[in-house]
Amino acid sequence: MKRLVVTAVISGLLAASGTAWAQGSKPGKDAKASQATAVSGDIIDTAVAAGFFGTLAAALKAAGLIDALKGSGPFTVFAPTDAAFAKLPPGTVETLLKPENKARLVSILKYHVVSGEVMAKDVRTMSAPTLAGQRIDLVVKGGKVTVDQATVTQTDVKATNGVIHVIDTVIMPNDKDLVATAVGAGQFKTLAMLLERANLVSALQGTGPFTVFAPTDEAFGKLPKETLENLLQPENSEKLAAILKYHVVQGAVYADAAAKGATVSSLQGNSITTKSQGGKVMIENAAVVAADIEASNGVIHVIDTVLIPK
Repeated sequence: MKRLVVTAVISGLLAASGTAWAQGSKPGKDAKASQATAVSGDIIDTAVAAGFFGTLAAALKAAGLIDALKGSGPFTVFAPTDAAFAKLPPGTVETLLKPENKARLVSILKYHVVSGEVMAKDVRTMSAPTLAGQRIDLVVKGGKVTVDQATVTQTDVKATNGVIHVIDTVIMPNDKDLVATAVGAGQFKTLAMLLERANLVSALQGTGPFTVFAPTDEAFGKLPKETLENLLQPENSEKLAAILKYHVVQGAVYADAAAKGATVSSLQGNSITTKSQGGKVMIENAAVVAADIEASNGVIHVIDTVLIPK
């Protein structure tokens, strides 16, 4: 799960020095800090010439992403080494390279790419959108930078269409949809049951992206008992669907945008207003207690109160 702090983002420049490799060299603790004086290849050519991204190159080819990363860009690529791929459970890479798993492979690889050129000096603790749609968490702490669970071991490898930062671990986007992510969290049993009763499960398993303001079981427990009982009656199925759709917005709305204040249309039709109040993000009269929980087709914000459309 990812949580974006909705106060001001922590500032801090990347302490690791910008380095670049000569052809045939490998990153390591003894790599000398230097900046390439000439850039002759695109991101793909630069990675292949380095000699330690063989698995990444094979994966990009299998995913059909070679031409995309040879495009004008610019791109920022957090590139796992062969050693990083070797840390995955046995058989993982072989499974991902199979044609039937191409969609998952594409999602994983795009999760390592950010649009635009982000140099080391520009990195701070923040979340950045990837080409996969989901965000990665960049954390600057103790002179090190991590990208999700991976550590950046080398920075600012320039290419003609962007920059490469080397990481020591393959990072993985969430491959579960909104419904599966909510069910797996264990605190949305009532919501899951109501979505099923309202025949909305398949809709929230669609392509999206969607933003779901998800009331917890405790939030539903704050409603009068008779309210839930009435909503579960067959004659009130449309009203139940309307309430649930009022908690869903088309598109991915992250906490930082919501904190600035916004008015967005729900799938029910009525507008929802967001704002920052007392250090919390508010969705109408509900407080966000956990933000930016990403799924394969959108994002979930956990709220403490059920929203009722007017």
